[in-house]
Amino acid sequence: MKYKHLLLIVFLILLLDQIIKIYIKTHFLIGNAGAVHVAGDWFQLCFIENEGMAFGMTIMDSPPGKVILTLFRLVAVGFGFFWVRNLVRKRYSKGLLICAALILAGAAGNLIDSMFYGLIFTESDFMQLARLVPPGKGYGSFLHGKVVDMFYFPIIDTVWPKWVPVFGGRPFQFFEPIFNLADAAISVGVITLLLFQKKFLAQSRKAAPDNTSGQAQPLAKENTDQ
Repeated sequence: MKYKHLLLIVFLILLLDQIIKIYIKTHFLIGNAGAVHVAGDWFQLCFIENEGMAFGMTIMDSPPGKVILTLFRLVAVGFGFFWVRNLVRKRYSKGLLICAALILAGAAGNLIDSMFYGLIFTESDFMQLARLVPPGKGYGSFLHGKVVDMFYFPIIDTVWPKWVPVFGGRPFQFFEPIFNLADAAISVGVITLLLFQKKFLAQSRKAAPDNTSGQAQPLAKENTDQ
């Protein structure tokens, strides 16, 4: 599989991810009050923002921590393009290359939010929709943008039985985190790699170029005539 084909996969995922995020941010009120039920209660579009990692997880919840996290993402994404190109050169299997492209696209998608959304959007709140504004007129500065999440799948929403140790009587929900397309791309890529890594590596070894062509030819049989 060629490097340009993987770049096309990355670009298409990034494009779709950003289209969805911009639409959600400019058409949905933040929080549960603005949620839209797409398929009953188990699939909803619910606009939230987070300052941290995938699926709404947060680390280093402070302005310096936010900058450090965004810079780390920037370095990781930059390295990711070289990593994927190196995998292509080594002729790894198509499945492994596609997984790598999914992970790279997901990381780049959330990086765009963190780098630029603070510059070009007004603040989202419970009463007013966010607007696109000229760069520098937004709610934050460069590297201080918030990541937009929207997909919510509370497939199971119940209460633990009282006889269950520790959790008895407490609410239980699956799947609770709200995420975006970039998060989904990362998850699909990582999980597929973990499940099929042996198969991908076996396919990669079979596809490796034959190095025997550069070996010296066997010496001609010695002439035993005296």
